Amino acid sequence: MGVGKTTIGRHVAKLLNMDFMDSDHEIEARTGVTIPVIFDIEGEEGFRKREIKMLDELTEKQNLVLATGGGAVLSDVNRRVLRKRGTVVYLHASIETQTERTRRSRNRPLLDTDDPEARLRELMEIREPLYRQEADVVIDTDNRSPAKVAREIVAKLEES
Repeated sequence: MGVGKTTIGRHVAKLLNMDFMDSDHEIEARTGVTIPVIFDIEGEEGFRKREIKMLDELTEKQNLVLATGGGAVLSDVNRRVLRKRGTVVYLHASIETQTERTRRSRNRPLLDTDDPEARLRELMEIREPLYRQEADVVIDTDNRSPAKVAREIVAKLEES
């Protein structure tokens, strides 16, 4: 959370003349409710089931830069689909940067806690090894503009 997936993804898509989609935004558009409402009604498990279906559908599309939710990597199914159907870019940011970037957001149910920074640390401990395992490209976003990060991603993709 707060690494810049959506913002940077839009920049990358523009540079590559591709379409852009955000899986969380697509889930919200199709359900007609926000992610926090889905969490309230169905819990995280219900949301993750929706996420698996959405990623399966979206990864079938061509000419697409896709931003996934930060927890998508937790599912074996999602990891397999992403690995098989695309190039995976892991955007890394420090806990301090994530905390700063997410502190005003009300659309992050996993951070609805008394200590969001501690929660981010817990999530990173679980998720980071999976991100690094699946990533074709790893990019640090701390103290960098989205446009600069996007240009670096495109350069790395063109190298491979």
